[in-house]
Amino acid sequence: MSPVFSHGDLRLYLLRLLDEEPRHGYDLIQALTDRTGGTYTPSAGTIYPRLAKLEDEGLVTKTVDGRKTVYAITDAGRAEVAARANDLEDIESGLADSVRLIADGVRASVKEAMRSLNADLAAAARSEREQAQSAPPAPGSRGESRQQLQRLDAVVNEFRGRVRAETRTFVARGGVLDSAVVDQLAASLDVATHDIIRALHR
Repeated sequence: MSPVFSHGDLRLYLLRLLDEEPRHGYDLIQALTDRTGGTYTPSAGTIYPRLAKLEDEGLVTKTVDGRKTVYAITDAGRAEVAARANDLEDIESGLADSVRLIADGVRASVKEAMRSLNADLAAAARSEREQAQSAPPAPGSRGESRQQLQRLDAVVNEFRGRVRAETRTFVARGGVLDSAVVDQLAASLDVATHDIIRALHR
């Protein structure tokens, strides 16, 4: 994955966040995570050296509040934020694009998993109909139904595993599942459920 911030952009964006309000280090890390939609969570080793450099440049100050060190922007820092307003707009646009790409990737994965599930369900239903048409009723037909039920269970469980693995990998990489993706998955599952019911009553 390409870096979320280009060279020098993180420094400028930290000034932007401090221009909004004074913050301590963890607040800045959390704000960056939120603003990037979870695609980027910087380490303390990334944030604090940059804050120290900003302090050396006279762009921020720090005060100790209990166990926390709170950073605040100076007039010189505000002047730089104002002078580089266009650069900040470009950074914000890039962050929005990054979040959008992640969300699109999750939606595509869910759609692909649903297409695969629907295809497997259709194949299982077709196989059951063909077997029912080619073989006369027999005492073992109940056993055949149980066998097909087990097959259907396996298909559903495979789908659940694939979606779970995909979403866990996404979240582990710092992604955030939004409500639109979850709502879409719920709606797709509802459609699949209705398809199963129709297939059973044919």
